[in-house]
Amino acid sequence: MSELAEPNLRALLATAGLDVEYVRGEGNTLYRRGEDGGEIPVIDYAGGYGSLILGHHHPAIAALVRQLVDERTPVHAQFSSHPYANDLAAVLNRIVHRETGTDEPYYATFANSGAEAIEAAVKHAEMDRVIRLGEILADVTAGLEEVRAAVDAGRATVPEELFARLGIARPAADGDALGAVIAEVTRRNEDRSGKAPVLLALESGFHGKLMGSVQLTHNAGYRTPFAALGLRTRFVPHDAPEVLHAILAEERGVLLRPAVEDGEVRLVERAHPAFCAFLLEPIQGEGGIRPLSESFARDIQEFGEAADCPLVVDEIQSGMGRTGALLASSRLGLRGDYYALAKSLGGGIAKAAVMLVREARYQPHFELVHSSTFAKDSFSCHVALKVLELLEADDGLLYRRAVERGAALEGMLDKLRASFPDVVKEIRGRGLMLGMEFHDQSGAASEEIGAAARSGMFGYVVAGHLLNAHRIRTFPTASAVHTLRFEPSVFLTDEEIDRLRVALTDVCVILRDQRADRLTFSA
Repeated sequence: MSELAEPNLRALLATAGLDVEYVRGEGNTLYRRGEDGGEIPVIDYAGGYGSLILGHHHPAIAALVRQLVDERTPVHAQFSSHPYANDLAAVLNRIVHRETGTDEPYYATFANSGAEAIEAAVKHAEMDRVIRLGEILADVTAGLEEVRAAVDAGRATVPEELFARLGIARPAADGDALGAVIAEVTRRNEDRSGKAPVLLALESGFHGKLMGSVQLTHNAGYRTPFAALGLRTRFVPHDAPEVLHAILAEERGVLLRPAVEDGEVRLVERAHPAFCAFLLEPIQGEGGIRPLSESFARDIQEFGEAADCPLVVDEIQSGMGRTGALLASSRLGLRGDYYALAKSLGGGIAKAAVMLVREARYQPHFELVHSSTFAKDSFSCHVALKVLELLEADDGLLYRRAVERGAALEGMLDKLRASFPDVVKEIRGRGLMLGMEFHDQSGAASEEIGAAARSGMFGYVVAGHLLNAHRIRTFPTASAVHTLRFEPSVFLTDEEIDRLRVALTDVCVILRDQRADRLTFSA
């Protein structure tokens, strides 16, 4: 039968020996179908790109799923009361409050995927900006009417310095003076208020591939084909507070509100809400497992406050306990106006995501203009509640386990780097979200290895060898293909870590010796 389900992708996977079929998953293991029809166990370090903090088919999650199906829990009960969704929002609030030290409520909008949660956050942030802008413009209009009435009644005059400030000439006729001022103020306000909203995101960041979220993703290969449809996003380099200062100076502006003071027409400056949102990941996933530094997190927080720019913290891959906390950003002292959570929120089975927005930014009307057919259903909410229950049990035992298992895995990777400094460039990440970057192999002595690096396939070639020679499953990060990702569950064993050590040692020897002939792409 011809391939109709993404055939180009299947063909690309085949070139690296990654086009295998998995038939079962349990814990940190996926089982692929062998040529004899039997199952071949594969240790899964890709972990659903961060979706499997509890592993494949955790017994408590699987039991709950069976129970929910047996009880015929309603998946489709839209436009009705959803107490389980409120329970989930309440538990999330309790944990967020504990980790961030705030008691401000966060209101929840549910979704099916991380990209949807990001788009919901950006949509809400823009609605909030537009509403605030509308309130300012309404106040400006009220000021114009007040000034007209005062001048017409002889209670106010138009001083000469007003024309100098606006850079316009005073009309010869006094009766036209106010009209000239109002026309210039109106022109300036229309120019300023008509500017497109400014969205900021970090270089190397990834926030999805939907029509809006792809324009917030730094990788030009994802964005460029759809640029004509997109948002206006400015990408900020890492650890560059001076760039934030420059952006603030360049983008900030004012709206002018006429007022009467001491019998004269004056202009009061109102800050223009130019910024829609600043999106960031506490640890960039597809950008190469790059943690945000504490110092730059402070710089971003200060920028958000100075610019009145809400921070959208993308915890889709880094959150849900992977670094030892629900929010990886809480370890940086960073507080978001919005949070996006997904992936492991669904326990490896449900498709669940949520956008949280703090009360100070919350716009109730958003709930009437944004919705999703499958979101906020009983099935996914109950699964998510069980995930949080497991993470929080025994005073957060699994959070602590993520830190301990992550340290053990990172320790092994660090030793490997020390043994092969000419092959392994850097180990990055926190907890159970780690990356191993190889030195660029574009100029490798081996033509095959060099060609793979130059074509962007290097990481996939290494992943294919790990899979077929060692039964280890992982992938490179999408926008940094010399970096392998390791995102296993909290139940990672010492034996599984040692299996990875053996496999990666083999890869490092192959690269050190430039022995492309030893690379294996079939089981």
